[in-house]
Amino acid sequence: MTPTDARVAQVHRKTGETDIQLRLNLDGSGEASINTGIGFFDHMLTAFARHGLFDLELQVAGDLHVDGHHTVEDTGICLGRAIAQAVGDKAGIRRYGSAYVPMDEALVLSVIDLSGRPYLAFEGFAFRAPMIGAFDTELTLEFFRAVAMNAHMTLHMRCEAAGNAHHVVEAAFKAFARALDQATARDPRVAGIPSTKGQL
Repeated sequence: MTPTDARVAQVHRKTGETDIQLRLNLDGSGEASINTGIGFFDHMLTAFARHGLFDLELQVAGDLHVDGHHTVEDTGICLGRAIAQAVGDKAGIRRYGSAYVPMDEALVLSVIDLSGRPYLAFEGFAFRAPMIGAFDTELTLEFFRAVAMNAHMTLHMRCEAAGNAHHVVEAAFKAFARALDQATARDPRVAGIPSTKGQL
């Protein structure tokens, strides 16, 4: 891969609620430098980078004096936009990816189609704890919805076995990372856009 082939995206998004700087390299080694102000969310995004072998740099200044909603959702918006930018026209990629990830008693499935059609199915998630540290577990849905809508991907996530809320959320982030790594991977057998329509 030459430097011109690098699939890297940078996103800066500033609103009255958040100021976010994000850099994503799809062909990285799993390095992460992340500061969202929410410790558990940082941990999940670091796991996402490590298990997807993405390099992710992220700095977020959010209105955490209100709550974590804007910080988490807007980070999802930026990550989704970065994914869309980095894959470009999607020529030569596998397009589809799927992964089951267990975390002790928890088990989560993530299935991705980089279809250009934004859709999220988020099924079977019932969190036993409302908070994990300063992270509101309800924001797990908001994050993945924001990613899917802004990456223009079809994303199905299903919790097959629940339990400790930390384990469920961590399995979700890792499963998403593994599926996205598959979907964005280059396949030398794929000539052009992986669609009979000729575009995605």
